[in-house]
Amino acid sequence: QVQLSETGGGLVQVGGSLRLSCAASGETSSRYAMGWYRQAPEKQREWVATITSNGATKYANSVEGRFTISANNAKNTAYLQMYNLQPDDTAVYYCSWRPGYTGSWSQWGQGTQVTVSS
Repeated sequence: QVQLSETGGGLVQVGGSLRLSCAASGETSSRYAMGWYRQAPEKQREWVATITSNGATKYANSVEGRFTISANNAKNTAYLQMYNLQPDDTAVYYCSWRPGYTGSWSQWGQGTQVTVSS
């Protein structure tokens, strides 16, 4: 089983930046995908970005150009660098993991709060 641990959330002013980290431990795979999702109060969880262990990335339209997903395969860690944060980015951010590049997510992190204040 894989465990995910997220860090890096916090309070930031509009236009500021934050970097989230998600470390995977346990029975990881050399071929994997990791993703970031977020859920704002009273809204459904929405997908933010995905990265695979071969370096392919995808972004939601709402964050493309402002957020960057990256990964360190040696550390089994994914990152989400967020720039020019806006109040609509306020949410609990969750990371996810799956073995292989496609399919359902098999593991989720506990979430980390990001609050953007105006």
